[in-house]
Order: sequence, then structure tokens, then C-alpha cells
Amino acid sequence: MQASVSIKDLSLNFGHVKVLEHLDLDIAQGEFIVLLGPSGCGKSTLLNCIAGLLDVSDGQIFINGKNVTWEEPKDRGIGMVFQSYALYPQMSVERNLSFGLRVSGMPKAEIDQRVKRAAEILQIEPLLQRKPANLSGGQRQRVAIGRALVRDVDVFLFDEPLSNLDAKLRSDLRVEIKRLHQRLKNTMIYVTHDQIEALTLADRIAIMKNGVIQQLADPHTIYNKPVNLYVAGFIGSPSMNFVEGTLNGDTFTSNDGTAMPVGAYEYIAAPTGETKVVLGIRPEHIFVGDAAADMPFKTEVEIEIVEPMGSETLAWTKIAGLPMTFRCSADIDINAGDKITVGFDIARGSLFDAGTEARL
Repeated sequence: MQASVSIKDLSLNFGHVKVLEHLDLDIAQGEFIVLLGPSGCGKSTLLNCIAGLLDVSDGQIFINGKNVTWEEPKDRGIGMVFQSYALYPQMSVERNLSFGLRVSGMPKAEIDQRVKRAAEILQIEPLLQRKPANLSGGQRQRVAIGRALVRDVDVFLFDEPLSNLDAKLRSDLRVEIKRLHQRLKNTMIYVTHDQIEALTLADRIAIMKNGVIQQLADPHTIYNKPVNLYVAGFIGSPSMNFVEGTLNGDTFTSNDGTAMPVGAYEYIAAPTGETKVVLGIRPEHIFVGDAAADMPFKTEVEIEIVEPMGSETLAWTKIAGLPMTFRCSADIDINAGDKITVGFDIARGSLFDAGTEARL
């Protein structure tokens, strides 16, 4: 499939500071890509380079096969939605939606048709005569999305569009954006620091750190087979539990001497001889009580803290002398101070080389 957006060996420097380094990324036509990472990782900078809001230091950007590296934003065939709504307060919703089209000299009949279509898709028809001051945050962001939608472009860029909304509105608009993508089938590039947004929206996620893409894969692969320690620790809430130790054959031995079988683990490349490694296991892959009985590794622990979450319960304990979090059903009755059996299968976990931090 032809790449809708193609980034070749892209670098961006601010003076002597390297913000993006030799970055390559191909995004297929109609794909939903999420750029995910903490503040300062370069995700918004990359989006602004694609949009033409920043001049790159090196490399090239192609949109639909056309080299747009030095094109003006208006000539790139993109629509952009920002974190701030940036609506004109003195204009109605209808005027906000149509402003760019009117400035470009588009015929009124075509403008009316595009505004009507965008309002219908985003379910804001009753709001067209209101001013932004009379809209809720979610409604304003719908209008901001509509302003990009009326341009009828192939590529949409979203820069943390839900960050200013409360949790309920974020959840609702997340569904709307996913529905919008399924309906339009346009290419969408979405920047966020919220991993829930990334996991629920993306066809593929690019996890970034210090201007470099650490892993580019579908959400299932990112979550279950993180490519390195950074990705493993960044994705997941609560985050993955880590135990340092030594791998020798089919046995992992933690630094406190606890031995755990790893014979069923699927290696990318199995190390030879004794190797310093880090074992990672997600909270939901630690089982409790009867479910722990069939696990290759099991041990008795004392519960330190219990955090009821409604549909599930989080609990904190220690395994191999290290703090561990596990997730269990809310139906399981556990309390601080209880001694229970927990267990897990390292085949469900991850092993990383302690030196390179890469997945084994």
C-alpha cells in the first residue's frame, strides 16, 4: 500500500540541541497513527514538522507522494486540530467552520454543503448559530475538528485535542474521533501523552523518547511485547513490575536468590551462558489463590495495600524482596495484612538484557 505520509531521515535542531534525530516513518493511506510519549519527547515537534509549522534541519517529508518539505502549511493538503480550540469568539459556529473556505474564495454553495456535512458528522447541527462562549468544552472541540473537516483533506493532524477536557468528555470524544476515522477512512496522525487514548485509537503507536521512535507497532504488540525497558515501563497503568536477576538456561534467579522457571518464554534471541537480565511482569498476569496453583512460579506473600477500583482491585505486596502490584477481580476478598498465594507464568512476561535494556 502506498504511503500517505512518508518521513525520510528527518532531523531538527534548535541551535545545538537535537530535538529529532534521523527519524523515519511511513504511514499508510487511511491509517491512524498515534505519536505517544512524555512531555519533551519530540512528538508535537514531529507533528509540527509534518504540518509545516517548523522548518526541518535535515531530511524530507512526503504527503501522497509529493515532497512537501518546504511547502507552506496551506499547500500540504492537511487539516489540523490543536489542544486549544482557537475559535473566533465573535463568530457563530457556522462562521467559524466556513471562515477558511470563505477566505480562499470558494463558492457559497460549496461552502454551505461542506459545513452541513461536517455538522452532521459531528452532530453539531443545533449549535451552528451559537457563539463559542455559549458552548461546552466538548462542543468547542467538536467545532475545532469540524473546521479541519470542512477542508476535505486526506491527512488530519491532531495535537493533544482532548487534553483540556474532563475525563467523561475525553472518553466521549475519543469514541467520536474513532467513529470519525471509521467513517472517513482518512489518514490521521494523533499526538498524546495519554496511553489510554493511544491504545484505544491507534492502528499503530509510535512510542518516542528524546526525539527517537523506540517502537512502532500495533497496540497489542506494544503492550504485550515491548521492545525495551523504556517502552515496557511507559505503557500500562499500574506499570509493569520489574525484577533484576540472572538468567542461566531455563532458570531466572532474582538478586535475592528467588528462582523462577522460564522454559516456556519465547525469545527473540536466547542468550548463551549466564546473563544479567530484568524480568517484567504485568499486574494482571499475577494470579491469586486457586488460579495461582497452576502457575509455574508461585509464592506466599503478605498484602500491604489494597486499592478497590470498582470493577477490579489493585493490591501491593513484595515478591523476591521487591515491591509488586497485581490486579484481581473485585469479587476476591483481600485485605491489608492477609497472607495469600500468588503466582505467574514468565511466558506471559518479558525478559530484557540488563545492559542494553533490549527485549530478549
